[in-house]
Amino acid sequence: MQDFVAAIGLVLVIEGLVYGGFPGLARKLASEMQSMPENALRFGGLAAIAVGVAIVWLARG
Repeated sequence: MQDFVAAIGLVLVIEGLVYGGFPGLARKLASEMQSMPENALRFGGLAAIAVGVAIVWLARG
């Protein structure tokens, strides 16, 4: 559970860096996401999950 809370904290730090450091980029990415088809967003999300699991597995295993 402690690792999960730490992971959530790191996600918030990374998102905060994007929004706080590059607000124009964050706004541009958000507007581009609205024009993307759902299948592309779904594939990107599933790919990110797979890469994240692989990184955690390699780091912790």
